[in-house]
Amino acid sequence: MAGAFAPACAQTTGASGQGAGAVVRSEATAFRVVRFAEGLEHPWGAAFLPDGRMLVTERPGRLRLVSREGQVSAPLSGVPPVAAAGQGGLLDIRLAPDFAETRELYFCQAASVSGGNLTRLSRARLSADAASLEAVQTLLDATPAQTGNGHYGCRIAFGGDGKLYMTTGDRQRDSDRAQEMGDLAGKLLRLERDGRPAAGNPFLGREGVRPEIYASGIRNPQGLAVNPATGTLWEVEMGPRGGDEINLVRAGANYGWPVVGHGVAYSGARIHEAASRPGMQDPLRHWTPSISPSGATFYTGDAFPAWRGNLFLATLSSQGLLRLTVEGDRVTGEERLLWGQQRLRQVAQGPDGFLYLLTDESRGRILRLEPAGS
Repeated sequence: MAGAFAPACAQTTGASGQGAGAVVRSEATAFRVVRFAEGLEHPWGAAFLPDGRMLVTERPGRLRLVSREGQVSAPLSGVPPVAAAGQGGLLDIRLAPDFAETRELYFCQAASVSGGNLTRLSRARLSADAASLEAVQTLLDATPAQTGNGHYGCRIAFGGDGKLYMTTGDRQRDSDRAQEMGDLAGKLLRLERDGRPAAGNPFLGREGVRPEIYASGIRNPQGLAVNPATGTLWEVEMGPRGGDEINLVRAGANYGWPVVGHGVAYSGARIHEAASRPGMQDPLRHWTPSISPSGATFYTGDAFPAWRGNLFLATLSSQGLLRLTVEGDRVTGEERLLWGQQRLRQVAQGPDGFLYLLTDESRGRILRLEPAGS
């Protein structure tokens, strides 16, 4: 339950230039924050290539390649137009599991269509010189479209089953869409790599239910990560005013939004019937007041052995990095790092074992956490 842990806070004055910054001592280890790259506009998603370079999306609709030394490329060509307004734009990006052979990748965006905007999943191939996207193909539109530019969601992950998992937001104006099973908003979708509903999905063949749906009742999902210890999928979402959640993804589960939850409307008005009820899945962890969790990653590297198996969440309103200790599929504690310093959209682990943080700002940067002794 929220408040069950007493978080320790470790803070630094911020990132330095290209050298190492001040030492930050957390409960488990010490690290430095280094400014790795800059010149990005609201970076949103990141994917590391096998050679250590990084593809980074910018919400206004650009895709960049960042070198191992932190140099940012010109925008890659071949990226389709996006609906870059409000929370919409170019969002998450994920390499295919066999990228080294196929150079295939997946990305999602806000797209304008007849009737309004929606969340779109596409597939493409990265060119041999990594300067463009080729063979771009729309795989899925989270219909129906609507007006407005909020709550697109859209994180992508590949499960141990090889299937593609994708989150969609409730689109904000009509939160009841998250409970409507003929509607792809406010859901977690499970797909084959060509965008078809995945074999074994829980609602295949059920009348009036979209077969892509794996789980429902989701508000504004901003993080999605596979627990390396158990193989389970963890979904992270923002509540309204309070009620941010981490959910353990289960086939056919309903996570309750907007029927149950722990937050209130931004006006202070009541939203939910109750905090919990039978037939709806309780979160693993929730926060009130809000911390606005965004990107998520489980740490599996060698640079910080004491952090191995921990879940890291980038946060927006609380402007920091949250470290959660995990045993199996339970959250056992939390630590707030770099709190109150910088809106963070995503946290990603590099092949070097360092953690990379994408800052959510018009003059966006990539920060790197390195062991204090390196």
